[in-house]
Amino acid sequence: MSLLECLVGIALCALLLNPLLKTSADLVIKQIEFEKTQLLISEADRAFELIGRAIRMAGYRNIQNTQIRSQTSGHKANAILFLEVNKKSGFRGSDALTIRHELSDGVDFDCIGNALTKDRTKNNLAMQGFLVDRQAGVPKGQKVNGGSLICQSLDRQGRIQNTTLMNGINGLFIEELTTPHAQSIKRQRLFKIKLQMTDGAKLNVDLERTFVTRNLL
Repeated sequence: MSLLECLVGIALCALLLNPLLKTSADLVIKQIEFEKTQLLISEADRAFELIGRAIRMAGYRNIQNTQIRSQTSGHKANAILFLEVNKKSGFRGSDALTIRHELSDGVDFDCIGNALTKDRTKNNLAMQGFLVDRQAGVPKGQKVNGGSLICQSLDRQGRIQNTTLMNGINGLFIEELTTPHAQSIKRQRLFKIKLQMTDGAKLNVDLERTFVTRNLL
């Protein structure tokens, strides 16, 4: 076989293999994007679970404590805001959510997994909050992989502590929905929670869930 025939053969092989190699490369890229998307969705599901659990606990009043409180302080506790939504107060215009509730007779946990006890309350109320802030430790001006979802809870001295739950959050948006169904059920309010997730590159995923309160007056 001459050198010319070898070169022709190599050229023909390259022409035949190039589409296959390109297809394989595209499949690998798509697979990587799919895995990253699934990871973002998994992270969002975890955040939704924590936020939804807090919303369902908002305004919970322990009946034993209520009886004692009614004998001593009347209805002063009714003025406490058990569920607060602060609009556009966080990273890139994100909303913030603050939940307060009394302790049940069982075992309750805050948003970072601490068992809620009396020393983790303030004015006999446990507090959980969710907000998005700029990632800690990132120099100003450096491109970041979205913001950080922050969990706010009370330490054993009743002071607010901030804990990063996850990164890659572009936004947290909270909207209270008004529906005939929600209005017809006493003590229930309906909230739509939207999370904007990002991998810091070209993947951006918008996810949302709706949650209903159980204990608000």
